[in-house]
Amino acid sequence: MTPVLEGLRIIEGSAFVAAPLGGMTLAQLGAEVIRFDAIGGGLDYQRWPVTKEGVSLFWAGLNKGKKSIQIDLRSDEGREIVTRLITEPGPDNGIFLSNFPETGWLADSSLRSLREDLIYINIIGNPDESTAVDYTVNPSSGFAMATGPTGSSMPTNHVLPAWDTATGLTAAVGLLAAERHRTRTGIGQLSKISLTDVAFAMVANLGYMAQAQLTNRDRVPVGNDLYGAFGRDFATKDERRVMVVAISKRQWKSLAEATNIIDHLPAIENALGLDLSKEGDRWDARDAIASFITPFIQSHTLEEIGAIFDAKGVCWGPYQTFVQLVKEDHRCSEENPMFATIDQPGVGRVLAPRSPLSFSEIDRGDPAPAPLLGQHTDEILMDVLGMTSPEVGKLHDNGIVAAAIK
Repeated sequence: MTPVLEGLRIIEGSAFVAAPLGGMTLAQLGAEVIRFDAIGGGLDYQRWPVTKEGVSLFWAGLNKGKKSIQIDLRSDEGREIVTRLITEPGPDNGIFLSNFPETGWLADSSLRSLREDLIYINIIGNPDESTAVDYTVNPSSGFAMATGPTGSSMPTNHVLPAWDTATGLTAAVGLLAAERHRTRTGIGQLSKISLTDVAFAMVANLGYMAQAQLTNRDRVPVGNDLYGAFGRDFATKDERRVMVVAISKRQWKSLAEATNIIDHLPAIENALGLDLSKEGDRWDARDAIASFITPFIQSHTLEEIGAIFDAKGVCWGPYQTFVQLVKEDHRCSEENPMFATIDQPGVGRVLAPRSPLSFSEIDRGDPAPAPLLGQHTDEILMDVLGMTSPEVGKLHDNGIVAAAIK
C-alpha cells in the first residue's frame, strides 16, 4: 500500500524540536523530507541526550526517515543550491518548512520571486518574531505557576517541551492545509506559526483564560491531583506509585468498586453535603475519598494493583522512569505495532516508532533511521537538481558541499 504522502517533497531548514518534529511527522507519512544543514551540523547536531561516544540521540530521534545534505550555507554558491531545492518546479515541490529567520536569502519575497506558488511554513518564537523558546514560553503561559506541590509558591517547569511539540504538529497540519489550498487554487502562501500563539491558544481552549477573566482568581498548585475531578497518585506496598483517575461516572464506579470504598461514600456525602456522582463534587471531596483509597493501595504491590484495576476497568497508570518504561511496559515494545527495532547509524539497534497514526487502507511502513549527516548529499544534487558527477565533484573540491563521514 502506498504511503499517504508519497511523492510530496519538503525542504526543511531547522534546529531543535518544533521544525524537525514537523518534518519527521510528514516523513513518517511518506513525504520525502530533505533537511539541509551547515557542514559539520547545525545547532542541534550534538544536543543531549548523547551516547557514550557523543552521538546525539536527540538528533537521531527527530530526523528519522529524512534525507540529509551538508552544505556551506555562508557561501553564495551553497545558498544558491538550497534556494534551487526550495523553489524546484513541479506540483509536489516548492514546499519549505523552517524555523530559521525569514530574512535575507531565506526571505519569503526572495524565494517567491523564483516560485510564485511557494508554500513556506515558518516557525517563530513570539508573534512579533522576537526570540522565544519552549522554556521561556511555558513560564509565560501560566502553567508553571499552577504546577508543583500543594501550597507551593515557586513555579515548576515541566520536562516535556510541550509547546515545541504542539507547534511542530501544528506546523505539519498547516503545511498540509496550504498544500491542499495550492492544489485547488494554484496559490501558495507564507504561514507563520508562533510558539507563544500555540501555547496561549491552548490556555484559552482549555478554559483557563476565561476562568481568569471571569473570576480574577489564579489556579494554585495542587500537586499530582487532577484539577476539577478525582485523580491522585498513591503509593503501593512495594514503594511504587500509581495515578488513578475517575472523570466519568463509569470510571468513578469502577474505582470505587475496585478499592472497596462504596460503603463509605454515603458518609462522605452526608458529612460534606456533596453528591459524589458529580465530577466537581468528587474534586471537593478528594481528600476524604483518598483517605479510604490510600490504605487499600498501600496493602497491595504494583502487580497486584494492576491486576485488580484492570479486571474492574479502572483508569490508572504506573509512575515509571524511562528505564522502567523500556524494560517493563509492554506498550513500549514490539508488542505494540507502532514500534520496531532499527539499526541507527552511529548508535546501534534501538526501538523506534512508526507514525502514531494508523490507517485502515494505508500501510504505515517500517520506521526508518535518521540519516548520517550529509548521507544523501550527492543523491540530492544529482537526482533532484540534475547535476552531473563532475559538477558535484567540483562542489566537494571547493568545500561547498560535504558527504557523510561514517
